[in-house]
Amino acid sequence: YDLLRKSVRSLRDKARATAGADAIAIFHASTKTVSRSTGRSSVAAAAYRAGCELVDERTGQVHDYTRKGGVVETCILTPDGGSAERNALWNAAESAEKRKDARTAREWIIALPSELDAADRSDLARSFGAALAERYGVAVDVAVHLPDREGDNRNHHAHVLTTTRQVSRDDAGRLVFGDKASIELSDKARRAAGLGPGADEVRDVRELWERLANQRLERAGRAERIDARS
Repeated sequence: YDLLRKSVRSLRDKARATAGADAIAIFHASTKTVSRSTGRSSVAAAAYRAGCELVDERTGQVHDYTRKGGVVETCILTPDGGSAERNALWNAAESAEKRKDARTAREWIIALPSELDAADRSDLARSFGAALAERYGVAVDVAVHLPDREGDNRNHHAHVLTTTRQVSRDDAGRLVFGDKASIELSDKARRAAGLGPGADEVRDVRELWERLANQRLERAGRAERIDARS
């Protein structure tokens, strides 16, 4: 959150300093992983971001964030265009990993343009989640949040949590976890697969967010645009 708030303040200052230039909307798209090596759980992370109660079957812990405010909307998206139950999804993601230091989820934090209305912001966040599901074959948990009470009241944002493994469905329709998504591979493994370094993957996703957001701004008749080079 601190990084997002600083980014918003810095870019708004630059926008004011260049008044008269093309209209600028705030760009922020950062990523980090949820890893057992740092004592984190994807079940806990999903519960907090969605403002709900989930039970971690691996540890027995109950993560109750039902009193958390500011959560506008949540949804889960899968590569086949379907959805999944949140508690089952993230417990399955944890169960799929055997290593003590395993990465069990990846999070993207995106700044939703305040120039859009609430419906367009939510739809944009879902579109980004669906694009990640299609691109990497992963399940995606999207949570749209209001601005923090103590921060900039234009700081609408979304937390987009993805599984680190690709998912499919068995004959009964249950989710099955497969190989690690390409973005989760080491640079050595990526080279062996004929892929560029992981940093290029992050850059490409940031540019994907730029395209989706700018398309939505244009469709809404807004002059503002975001720029992944920010």
